Amino acid sequence: MDHSDILEMRSITKTFPGVKALQDVNLSVRRGEIHAICGENGAGKSTLMKVLSGVYPHGTYDGAIVYEGAEVEFGSINDSESRGIVIIHQELALVPHLSVAENIFLGNEVRSSGPLIDWNKANSEAAALLARVGLVENPTTQVSQLGVGKQQLVEIAKALSKEVRLLILDEPTAALNDTDSEHLLGLLRQLQEQGITSIIISHKLNEIAEIADRTTIIRDGRTIETIDMSEPGSTQDRIIRGMVGRDLEHRYPERTPQIGDEVLRVEDWTVRHPTQADRIVIDRASFNVRAGEVVGIAGLMGAGRTELAMSIFGRSYGRGITGRIYKNGHEIVLRDVDDAIEHGLAYATEDRKRYGLNLIEDIRRNISAAGMRRLAPRGWVNGNEEIKVAEEYRRSLNIKAPTVMAITGKLSGGNQQKVVLAKWLYTQPDVLILDEPTRGIDVGAKYEIYTIVNEMVAAGKAVVVISSELPELLGICDRIYTLAFGRITGEVPVAQATQERLMELMTIERETAKDLAS
Repeated sequence: MDHSDILEMRSITKTFPGVKALQDVNLSVRRGEIHAICGENGAGKSTLMKVLSGVYPHGTYDGAIVYEGAEVEFGSINDSESRGIVIIHQELALVPHLSVAENIFLGNEVRSSGPLIDWNKANSEAAALLARVGLVENPTTQVSQLGVGKQQLVEIAKALSKEVRLLILDEPTAALNDTDSEHLLGLLRQLQEQGITSIIISHKLNEIAEIADRTTIIRDGRTIETIDMSEPGSTQDRIIRGMVGRDLEHRYPERTPQIGDEVLRVEDWTVRHPTQADRIVIDRASFNVRAGEVVGIAGLMGAGRTELAMSIFGRSYGRGITGRIYKNGHEIVLRDVDDAIEHGLAYATEDRKRYGLNLIEDIRRNISAAGMRRLAPRGWVNGNEEIKVAEEYRRSLNIKAPTVMAITGKLSGGNQQKVVLAKWLYTQPDVLILDEPTRGIDVGAKYEIYTIVNEMVAAGKAVVVISSELPELLGICDRIYTLAFGRITGEVPVAQATQERLMELMTIERETAKDLAS
């Protein structure tokens, strides 16, 4: 392999009003390597890639970019793409109602001799690109019909159509299940064998350890170090130490459980699909959670975890729902979300950007959104009280923003998640259901979220955590329920739980799960 640098970024400094996002950052990437970039949310990783790709054009930053041996000055993303640098963002940039082929060649259409698009040629070239990324799909399929994992592969096929030489992936596996993640990492290795260099930004340290040749750590807008991952000392703990500036001997804060009486019990909960009435999504599920207790719900993608939580939370999902809910021993009926909030339930969604927050609104309005009745008992919102409440949560949850008037969409993922938690804490719930509370956020911010969960249960609240990360559930829960095919397949006290045991219960075959539910 040619070990010369394909890319060198020298002393990059990028300033926004009042914030130095990058300060004297240096990055060198060798030709043909897979180079990981790690850092907490807000450390400057995405900003650095936007500088590289021309989203922030030459002249808006200080420093130099040397690419393939020559200094470059990209004025736009088109300039960088014309040189074979392609960035795939965490929020995929596909047009859902266009076909796979239309998306692959959007803005780069395959033309016949005249101005018209040659659809036969476009579809056959798209099919060849799909084969390169291992995606068996008809190029005429509408992108909205594909899952997130397949959409990610369409993005990479699109990059290959632009004759990519340096592929940048920003959190490529954040929304993928384990199988799709494995496939994607395998594809990056194949592309590496074909001479394509990759930069991968990721919070998943196990993936970085598995795939990266070298890893550069960025903290507070500065480069800390670049680690050769083949060296013996290149452990996950060393990367964490570089990212957060301190040792995280315990990735999960310690807690001495003080568990009280049962707060919530769900019995024989059955939910049908909202549009396919003959399809049962949740089948006779029963579980309970007590005051001061953190209960986990583990299951593979598609097991029904989110559907279970949303259907309980005021029937936000599903139809033909049957079963009973008991709060403090008394049966309650939750006809809608208002009823759920009124009875002391809160649900923090896994998709904070789409359902959890209004990204174009400020922090203050987001925090008060679910607890408006407390702010406006007579129908008028007390603006001063709203600011005061939001300010208290900004301080107590350590939301990194200059003021509560800051726009929520401009915050890092970890801080957005804290705004979601603040919104629901303000409703003063007795039961808080957290759906993937640390998805897409870094280890430092995760630790802060776990600390907030500990404070909730210390105050006597009951917390249910849904998570795809088994180490997370083992690290913060008291009991864990497993879910497969919409059925509860096991209940394990955390002292007796292992990843292997949970995985056994999560991967039970459909018929066995059916027997367990009955």
